[in-house]
Amino acid sequence: MTATESGAGHVALNRRYWDEQASAWHGPLARDHWRRTEPGWGLWNTPESRVRVFPDDIAGMDAVELGCGTAYVCARLARAGARPVGVDLSREQLDTARSMQREFGIAFPLVLADAERLPLRDAAFDLAVSEFGASLWCDPYRWIPEAARVLRPGGHLVFVRRSPLFALCAPGDGRAGPALLRAQFGMGRHGDGERAEFTVAHGEMLRLLRSYGFVVDDLIEIQAPESAHRDYPEVAAAWARSWPSEEIWKARLRP
Repeated sequence: MTATESGAGHVALNRRYWDEQASAWHGPLARDHWRRTEPGWGLWNTPESRVRVFPDDIAGMDAVELGCGTAYVCARLARAGARPVGVDLSREQLDTARSMQREFGIAFPLVLADAERLPLRDAAFDLAVSEFGASLWCDPYRWIPEAARVLRPGGHLVFVRRSPLFALCAPGDGRAGPALLRAQFGMGRHGDGERAEFTVAHGEMLRLLRSYGFVVDDLIEIQAPESAHRDYPEVAAAWARSWPSEEIWKARLRP
């Protein structure tokens, strides 16, 4: 099944999944993300100083986080001087985000919405960002056009997602291994029945971004550092030191 053939059923599926999972993001885990002074990205906490996800001139930018979850990326943006708006489809996740706002004294708008149908004005933002939010859980043929719509000419789109190689090597209910388990062509939507994720290959993503007016500035494939000894249910650190489990895309909307 391709991304464009997926229909809208994944939205309700993922909303239910994240509403049910939200309890895991209350308390220590959300608080740990919010309190970090040096931003890190992805499973391996890759430092912002190394990958430079945020534009250099971020202070004063209007920014939107697509699939914000507990909105810790929005908190990073606010601390850097941007004006963030967080969007997420899970009411429970946004409740956690609001409790973190109160605890840390950082205020910004939070919007309950699907990133594939944003209730936001055209050309309202200078930056759109997603860390395993819309970039993983939304149909790219729907959320990327929406990102293009709400960005101003010259605006930045940056997102962190699972790598296509990880998706090819990971079973629906287990850890990534050294063998290819699914076909790359037509990969699109995949999941375990309780949730739906989306992955498209590099060439397809590049063509999709270009078709909506984006110029790709960089693609960073993340390697787990030697110091990473924590394994996750979906990927071991040793695997991610040999192959990229995640990647960062940076693009700009043509003026």
